[in-house]
Amino acid sequence: MAGVGTALAVDVGGTKLAVGLVTDRGQLVHAARAATPTAAEPDAVFAPLADLVDRVAVAATREGLVPEVCGVGCGGPMSAGGETVSPLNIAGWRDFPLRARLEAATGLPTFVDNDAKALALAEGWRGAARGVESYLAMVVSTGVGGGIVLEGRLLDGGSGNAGHVGHVVVDPAGRRCECGARGCLEAEASGTAIAAITGRPAAEAGAEVVARTGRLVGRAVGSVANLLDLRLAVVAGSVALGFGDPFFAAAQDELDATACLDFSRGARIRPAGLGDAGPLVGAAAVGRRGLGRPVRPGR
Repeated sequence: MAGVGTALAVDVGGTKLAVGLVTDRGQLVHAARAATPTAAEPDAVFAPLADLVDRVAVAATREGLVPEVCGVGCGGPMSAGGETVSPLNIAGWRDFPLRARLEAATGLPTFVDNDAKALALAEGWRGAARGVESYLAMVVSTGVGGGIVLEGRLLDGGSGNAGHVGHVVVDPAGRRCECGARGCLEAEASGTAIAAITGRPAAEAGAEVVARTGRLVGRAVGSVANLLDLRLAVVAGSVALGFGDPFFAAAQDELDATACLDFSRGARIRPAGLGDAGPLVGAAAVGRRGLGRPVRPGR
C-alpha cells in the first residue's frame, strides 16, 4: 500500500502549531504551520490545529500517501500516555484531551508525548545523536524542555514526564517560574523569560543576554551529565539556534566548569541536527514508538 510506514506528525508549541507527513525513513515530505492562538477557550486553540490536520490530509491523498499513525509532540506537563495535556505556555489547555480529540479527527491510532522527548527520539533516529546510546536532548524556545535517552531507551518516568530539564534550578534567587518554584532554567533562559527580563523579544537580545542564557543552559546540562553519566547534549529551539555560536560557546564553557567528575568531564553540547524538521520528525517517532516500530538509526 502506498505510504506504508508514513506518519501524520503533529507538533504543538507555545507559539507555533505544525502538522506534517513523515516517511518510515524519517523524511519530512509535507508540512503546514500556523501561529498558536492565545485564546483561553480550549476549542479556539484546537480549531486551527484541526484545520492543519485537514490540509495535510488533503496533501497526503494528492501525493498517494496513506498515514498509518498519528504521532504528537506537545509541551508539558501531561498525564500518563498523553491522555490529557496542560502545556504551561498554552493557557487555554488545562487537562485538555488532546489524544482523543486528534484520534477522532484523524481516524488514526494516536500517540502523544512531550515535545522535547519527541525531539530526543528524532535526534537519535536521524539527527546529531545518531549512534549515541545515552544523551540529553533539549529545546530552548518559548519554554525549555528536555528528553533523556539512556542506553538506547527513552526515559518516560512514572507519569511520562521524565526529562523536564527546564525545571532544574539554575539560580536559587532567580525569577518565579510558572511551575511555582524559583530560579528554574525555564524562568531564566526561555524566550518568554528573556522577553520579560529585557522588555524585548529574544531575537533582539544583546551579547550579554546571549552569553548569560548559554551559561545557564550549560549549568543545567552539567547537572544532568553529573547525575546520569551523560556525555552529549543536543539543543534545538528558536532561542538556542537563533543565538547561534556565542550561545553554544558560553554553554560549553559553563558545562566544562560544572561537569568535573571523571565520567562527565569532557561532555559536549552541540546544536541539534534536524533543524526546523526536528519537531515533526520527533512527533512521527512518537507514533512509530507507539506502534512498536523501531526509531533507531538506519531503521
